[in-house]
Amino acid sequence: MTDEVELKYAVADPDALATFLDGDGLPGLDPSPWRELQIEDRYIDTADGRLRAAGYGARLRRSGESTLLTVKTLDNGSAKRGEGKGRQRAALHRRLELEAPAGPGMDPYAWPESDARALLLEAVGDNPLEVPFVLRQVRRERELRRDGSTAVLSMDRTQVRRDRERLGRFHTLEVELRDGDEALLLEVADDLERSRLVEAETRTKEQIAREMIAARRRLPPVPESPGVRADDPLSEAGRKVLAMHLARMLQRESGTRDGRDIEELHKMRVATRRMRAVWRVFAQAYVPKRMKRYVSELREVAATLGAVRDLDVLTEGLEAYAARNEADRAWLEPLFAEWRRRREAARVVLLRELDSGGYTRFVDDYLAFVGTPGAGAAPVAAGAPHRVRQTVASLTWAAYEQVAAHDGTIAWADITTLHELRITGKRLRYTLESFSEVLGPGAPGLVSRVVDLQDHLGAINDASVAGSMAREFLAADGGRLPLPSAQAIGRYLASREREIGRLRRSLPARWRPLMSPTYRRALGRAVAEV
Repeated sequence: MTDEVELKYAVADPDALATFLDGDGLPGLDPSPWRELQIEDRYIDTADGRLRAAGYGARLRRSGESTLLTVKTLDNGSAKRGEGKGRQRAALHRRLELEAPAGPGMDPYAWPESDARALLLEAVGDNPLEVPFVLRQVRRERELRRDGSTAVLSMDRTQVRRDRERLGRFHTLEVELRDGDEALLLEVADDLERSRLVEAETRTKEQIAREMIAARRRLPPVPESPGVRADDPLSEAGRKVLAMHLARMLQRESGTRDGRDIEELHKMRVATRRMRAVWRVFAQAYVPKRMKRYVSELREVAATLGAVRDLDVLTEGLEAYAARNEADRAWLEPLFAEWRRRREAARVVLLRELDSGGYTRFVDDYLAFVGTPGAGAAPVAAGAPHRVRQTVASLTWAAYEQVAAHDGTIAWADITTLHELRITGKRLRYTLESFSEVLGPGAPGLVSRVVDLQDHLGAINDASVAGSMAREFLAADGGRLPLPSAQAIGRYLASREREIGRLRRSLPARWRPLMSPTYRRALGRAVAEV
């Protein structure tokens, strides 16, 4: 690796700086004529950021007909070493870099062999590379020489693009030492900073671009409650509830990307699922086409989140079982390994979705929708009920009736039917929660009964999925496993089937309270007080 040493400055007035540089702003130097270049830098990494995690950044620079791969360390070594003095130290950057020719495509195995390619492949393995953003630059550069030392001064007008979207522009000045004594850079820094036309830039261009991407979407505040009122039009009440859950979803996106706390992903997924349920609650208040589009987009996001979350739940359940059956723990490792492998593959897909232009456009559009009163609202005929106080009773009772319709089949319902009941229960729960601010004081108790049933049905579903996936694994790989492993996984499968039986036997205790006259009277009082 070579040592890249350069000054970096932010420029507010490029024209004034050009005039300064064309005059006698840098005395005692022998400058070459200016030359202008058109440069495109495609920054590359895997969907899950393996290169950045290894401490490197990489780009493919296209200038003319050639493509150059550059791999650099991410840290600014000068800041650690304390080189320079005053503002010079802030502007001075030192990083290690490798450069080598690359092909125009995104397959590094098709590029010429080089140390830069080898380092890149060591960090990312066989995982495909993606381009999170592109920098398009118009560069004016010239050489500066004095006493055998040479530096290249460049003024860059940079545009940041993500997919086809232009995120913004910025102007920078860089002075890179090519040969000789670093004292040349420090003396140039003195002259530049005395001009007051530049400010030390402590960030790399990659960091500036990533900050632009993050700032593109300003996170809305997360309210404790949606603020629904009895006189709200139904469309505006729904908008308030959707806005609250969208804010919660976006609040958890950063932690989901980071991946260190699985609860962040869990809460982000919950927010997406609640929004889908809320759309069903308020369906009559919106234009169907608008509703279908948002529900479809939410379903796609929820699916990628769910693929990771479901494997988290499976692994946690298997871990709990292994903790109670220590003799089987080592023999269960092949199943642990398979589920971890699937989770990592699902996480790659998730990060690709969150980094996609489609997701960005969806969130920006959705933020505009929840922040625009009247957007997407269905026309209301004269005399038609359309306010919360006029519709909450019918919406709540309709949701309850969908749950109560299962009363005659609950005793012998199969797993699929029980899962459908769980989904129906969610609609009742989210109806009650959406209107909780206007319902009577008994609403929290009504919700808790539904949550109790939901959690029980969820446990049945989790045990069923775990058993099915353990059975699938044994059917596909059991013949290649050591016999003790196959037997241990078989015992785990049997334990899931026993758990399903136990949970089914205790299901009536959670079901009967919802079907009781007491619950229905409490529900009637709650809606009557709106």
